[in-house]
Formats: sequence, structure tokens, C-alpha cells
Amino acid sequence: MAKSGPRKTNRYSDGFKATAVRLSDLPDVLIQDVADALDIHPFMLSRWRKLAREGLIVTKDAKLDLETASELKRLRDLEKKYKLLQEEHA
Repeated sequence: MAKSGPRKTNRYSDGFKATAVRLSDLPDVLIQDVADALDIHPFMLSRWRKLAREGLIVTKDAKLDLETASELKRLRDLEKKYKLLQEEHA
């Protein structure tokens, strides 16, 4: 059921969008993982990725937060190990 009241609308800077796109381009990192980490909807990130491919968002100058990038990779590795354990015990 939808919440009553005004709709929440955020505006993100081009730098934030570019950084989010760069994070989602890291190997073994899912769009969902990045979206969850940045508290944004995965569809929004997918849209930003499309805009970046079209050249409307410039990502090459975006600085990656190395701590966030490494945390995303660590979580992805943990998820893979967890799935393997589940398969072994199934």
C-alpha cells in the first residue's frame, strides 16, 4: 500500500551519478549491490548507466571511494561462498 503524503524526490549531482556508475562497472559487482549500498533504486542506477553509455554522464573523471568498492567486492564474495555452502547442504 502506498504511503500518504508528499512523494519523496531526490536530486543527485552528476558526480554522484558518475561514481555510482563506475562502482557498478567493477568486476563481480551487481547493480543491486551498488544500489543497496547507495540507498537508491536499482532502476535509477540502470538509467544512469544508460545515460553514461550515451555520453550524457561522464564517468572517466569520477573518483571511486576505494573503501566502498572493496566492501562491495567483499560482500559479493561472501554471497558466493554462502550460495556454495547452501548447495553443498541441499
